[in-house]
Amino acid sequence: MDGRVFEAMAPFMNNHWGNPSSPYSFGNQARISVEKARARAAECLGCKPAEIIFTSCGTESDNLAVRGVARALLSRGNHIVTTAIEHHAVLNTCKALEAEGFRVTYLPVDSDGAVRLEDVEQSLRPDTILISIMHANNETGVIQPVEAIAALAKKQGIVFHTDAVQTAGKIPLRLCSTGADLISVSGHKIYGPKGTGMLFIRRGTPIQPLLTGGPHERSVRAGTENVAGIVGLSVALALAMESAESECARLQNLRDGFETQIDSAVPRIKINGASAPRVPNTSSVSFESVDGESIVLGLDLRGIYVSTGSACSTGDPEPSHVLLAMGLSPKEAQGSVRISLGKSTREGDIRTVVDALAQTVTRLRGISSIENTDTMR
Repeated sequence: MDGRVFEAMAPFMNNHWGNPSSPYSFGNQARISVEKARARAAECLGCKPAEIIFTSCGTESDNLAVRGVARALLSRGNHIVTTAIEHHAVLNTCKALEAEGFRVTYLPVDSDGAVRLEDVEQSLRPDTILISIMHANNETGVIQPVEAIAALAKKQGIVFHTDAVQTAGKIPLRLCSTGADLISVSGHKIYGPKGTGMLFIRRGTPIQPLLTGGPHERSVRAGTENVAGIVGLSVALALAMESAESECARLQNLRDGFETQIDSAVPRIKINGASAPRVPNTSSVSFESVDGESIVLGLDLRGIYVSTGSACSTGDPEPSHVLLAMGLSPKEAQGSVRISLGKSTREGDIRTVVDALAQTVTRLRGISSIENTDTMR
């Protein structure tokens, strides 16, 4: 967490702990802080404060958007369009809705992991009520053509949701300019507190709440507000947006340098999504003849922390659904790791990681070669 975010949150975990839904002055102080946070977040996204609903995380925001709109519009149709590379917060929600009788089209992507606009257009039907396509993929960083999809959805009178967890504060863009009707954001991706999120809901978009109870969050999301978390999220987003342009350029330079160096240092690798527009802080690399989990563990021993895909998929032995959808074989997908860069990453860190990866992959390939020889004997 950014130290400035922690400082902004601390008073609300100690002295200013009033319930913002209470009528007395102690509660009113908390309510004022929540509404200031809402206005701050709205300024960052480029929308009206009334269009911001605070949630507990990106997953809840995705669920509220997809389930909430689908159920609200069931009388108009039951068809949903999404892609095969969405975060499980969207994919598994769509699968659950299929059990309720909804019909879902899971669009393919090209070899770089980008959905084709013509595929989106051809998938639409008279009963299509919702399109949910992420802004940037959480494993490859590939940015989807959401502005064009939003324009298409608007022309057809279809609600469009985008999961912007990977782009909020990472690129110099006020997300509401994309034209999406609903936008999901998460706090911990921008040095804010874990367990915080928000959902932009364009005015007039039909939606049913997931949580029912009191009239909190304009009766869209019942439950006592997490004042400290809401304040922290809004401050984190504002800080990220302030530095987004310069930080985007700095991280892209580091990321491109890493990919050039690793390509020279380690033979038989592939940078996934390299030809597509990407967020600057993410690199997905496939290493031939090596298990990605072994790379993760090898680097962990050196104090370097990478992953084989989404953190939400940790412990899942199956290959990445994202990489499989891009056309990689199961073996190629299992030999892949995701490297994330951040505001503390420096040029020296890139050299350290490249050297560690080269040594780790060489050692693992040597072990694999010995095992294969023994098997042949």
